[in-house]
Amino acid sequence: MSTTADGPAAPPDSAPPAAAPRPGPAPAPRLRRVLAHTALEARVLLSNGEQLMVAIVLPALVLIGLRLLPIGRLEGAEPIDTALAATLATALISTSFTSQAIQTGFDRRNGVLRWIATTPLGRDGYLAGKVLATLLVHAVQVLVLGLFGLILGWRPGLLELLAAVPVWLLGTVAFGALGLLVAGLLRTEAVLAVSNLVFVLLVAAGGVAFPAETYPRILRGLVDLLPSGALGELLRACLAGGVFSIGSVLVLLAWAVLGTLAVIRWFRWTDS
Repeated sequence: MSTTADGPAAPPDSAPPAAAPRPGPAPAPRLRRVLAHTALEARVLLSNGEQLMVAIVLPALVLIGLRLLPIGRLEGAEPIDTALAATLATALISTSFTSQAIQTGFDRRNGVLRWIATTPLGRDGYLAGKVLATLLVHAVQVLVLGLFGLILGWRPGLLELLAAVPVWLLGTVAFGALGLLVAGLLRTEAVLAVSNLVFVLLVAAGGVAFPAETYPRILRGLVDLLPSGALGELLRACLAGGVFSIGSVLVLLAWAVLGTLAVIRWFRWTDS
């Protein structure tokens, strides 16, 4: 070993110490992650032809049918007002329940939900993004269907629209929870069949298209206890001058609370 004035020289084949690995980029702030997922969920809902038909086309057909046919009307109310109330209830159920159930069911089968749990978004961020995306799609539905209603003669008052907002939000929670519950309990193939079948039954016979008072007495009590019946009655009260029922508020609130608790208890994030 050679030496120098300052001591032994370093071996010629020695290498400098390895640099410490650089930490990866920090995840985006939580709000930004949730908003990015919201935009993704909304794009998926609005770009899918089948979902777009359920969200816009079917409610529009309900509006035309109830506007032209002498059915589903309240005494003393304008036909377009009752038709628009039923249309908006149909739109809410189609997106909050049917579309969310189908999309979440396929996400679970494809392993997306399991993967989400390992990302910075997390399960809470995933659900928050879904809720915000649903509200965003609802805003588009109200705008499109509202413009269509204006063409057909709908002339809403500002107070009517403001009164409908809390009903709309409560209905979104109730049917969104039911949609997630169906998606979290059933196999994907069953989710597709059940969500579409329930949607048709609720709209046609669950108090959405037809007021509860038009049903036979033996069925009226059952319709009043359904979330669809409560939603339909409340929207008709806000938009068509119907009777505002505290009972309908309590029914819809109960479905929202119990549905949310059921999702927390029984929702499965994997398809096994």
